[in-house]
Amino acid sequence: MEVLWFRSRYSEVVHLYRGGRDQPDKQIAQYRGRTELLKGNITEGKVSLRIRNITPSEEGQFVCFFQSPTLDGEAVLELEVAGMGSAPHLSVSGYQDGGIQVVCESTGWYPEPKMLWKDVGRKQLPSTQDKIHQQADGLFAVHSAIVITEASNQNVSCSVHHPLLDQEKSARINIAGSLFLRTSPWVVALSVILAIVCIFLLLSTYYSWKQRRAKEHLQSELEKERGKSLADLGWSKVKENAAHVTLDVDTAHPSLCVAQGRRHVRWSGNKQDLPDNPERFDSETCVLGSEQFTSGRHYWEVAVEGGRTWAVGVAKESVRRKGWIEFSPKEGIWAVDQCGSHYRARTAPETLLPLHGTVMKIGVFLDYDAGMVVFYQPSVELPIYSFTSTFREAVFPFFWVYTPITLLP
Repeated sequence: MEVLWFRSRYSEVVHLYRGGRDQPDKQIAQYRGRTELLKGNITEGKVSLRIRNITPSEEGQFVCFFQSPTLDGEAVLELEVAGMGSAPHLSVSGYQDGGIQVVCESTGWYPEPKMLWKDVGRKQLPSTQDKIHQQADGLFAVHSAIVITEASNQNVSCSVHHPLLDQEKSARINIAGSLFLRTSPWVVALSVILAIVCIFLLLSTYYSWKQRRAKEHLQSELEKERGKSLADLGWSKVKENAAHVTLDVDTAHPSLCVAQGRRHVRWSGNKQDLPDNPERFDSETCVLGSEQFTSGRHYWEVAVEGGRTWAVGVAKESVRRKGWIEFSPKEGIWAVDQCGSHYRARTAPETLLPLHGTVMKIGVFLDYDAGMVVFYQPSVELPIYSFTSTFREAVFPFFWVYTPITLLP
């Protein structure tokens, strides 16, 4: 049986289920690592597709095509994207046209929302300026201003209304009468206050600049030391730090099978009936090594057997085990992977690696004290990428498995 989700053409594969398993290498790049076929009711002819991190650009048609030895068919679904943005932020920008200008701002809306100013009696008030622009991520940011005079209603609200969901977010502000300019002494007082504020801002800016320069200098010195440490490590010295690494079966996702003395792991596609202990990954097909490192230098090699979907590296002890995980240093994972024909360092955003052909082995070198994780291609005895960080807790070998992986002696 085959279930294919695609956009306007068969070649635009969003998700493919064939031969009893998902086929992530068939997906177009836009959807790799973001989809999941929910197969709980597949025996009843019902499947659902979960897509994570939806963006406005994905609004439109999705087609589900089903094929079995006895029948086939397809269904077209229309995806509508709706984004409720942030609560409006109100601020006073200064005096204008004999009154006080109040600004309302909000971001993260889709589709384009509508902004309204109202008084305490819910009567709509005219704005002096409105700006709505679409950001690079497709979401809308809104900006509106109104001038409140002493003679007008000084208690106003700004509402941002979502046209598709028929919902809104609002904020209210009340301008005290004492803030309005009546006589020249207030102008003098305001000028003094503004002068004091300017002096304070200048001093704060200078202090922040000094701190930033000091931090940049310290960071530069640390990078020099790390660079020197890496330069001093020739291939022979790296191999002198060989570590014996095995797999921790208590952390393995239920669809992973660990064998050969806990040095080989493969993805079976079927979940085993295993206890859902706190250490076990329940969504990502990951497993950790049994060995924890809190100091020193350590090196191990991994055979990826010419596969096309895997990741290797290290992860901190407190890395999340439940739910979907972003493979990046922010999450506590320092790794490289292969996805189809591409090799990547899992930075944010990802860094493509200039590797060609089929990679059979990856070497992982950890210098805990120097805060370095360096990946090698043993066949050419050269590093292919290095991470720098500061480790504050134990780290473990990390593996993401769809292609079979073997830890080498």
